[in-house]
Amino acid sequence: MPDEFIEVNPEDIPDNPFKVIGSQWMLVTAGNAQSFNTMTASWGGFGVMWAKKICTCVVRPTRHTYGFMEKSDTFSLSFFTPEYKKTLLFCGTHSGRDTDKMAETGLTPVEDVGTVYYNEARLVFVCKKIYHHDIDPARFLDTEIESNYPLKDYHRMYLGEVIKCLIKQGD
Repeated sequence: MPDEFIEVNPEDIPDNPFKVIGSQWMLVTAGNAQSFNTMTASWGGFGVMWAKKICTCVVRPTRHTYGFMEKSDTFSLSFFTPEYKKTLLFCGTHSGRDTDKMAETGLTPVEDVGTVYYNEARLVFVCKKIYHHDIDPARFLDTEIESNYPLKDYHRMYLGEVIKCLIKQGD
C-alpha cells in the first residue's frame, strides 16, 4: 500500500455516498496488475447486507470491464478529487479493448489484494465479490427505469464485501 494512503473503517469516512457516486463518479476496476480494466460509473451504493459492509456496482455485459469482473474475486471502487473529472470522463467514454487508458490518463495503478486501484485516488474501497444478479426488466416496478436501457443491455449487479477502505492522507 503506498505511503499516502491509510486504512480506515468505512464507517468513519466523511463522504456522502449520493454525491461521491452520483455527482463525482468512481472508477470500477477489476483484474490484477498484469491484466485489468477500469470504467467510470455513477450508479452504485453502500450499505450493510448479511451483516457485512457492502459496496454495490453495476456493469453492462457490453463493457470491457465486465469480463474482468466475471473472472476476478476482487474489485475496487476509486474516488478522486474534482480535478480528475476529465480523466473519469475519458475512462467512461473510451474502451479498454482499443485504448490504453493508463497511457492516455497518466493514472498510476496499484495492486492490492488481487485487484487494482489508483495512486491518484483520494478514497478507495477494495471489495471481495460475494454476490451478483442480472437486472431483470420484468421486475421493474417503476416503468421509467426502462428508459435507461434503449439497447436492452441490462446491467449485472455486483455486491462486494469491503475488505479495505483506504483514504489519502491529508484529504
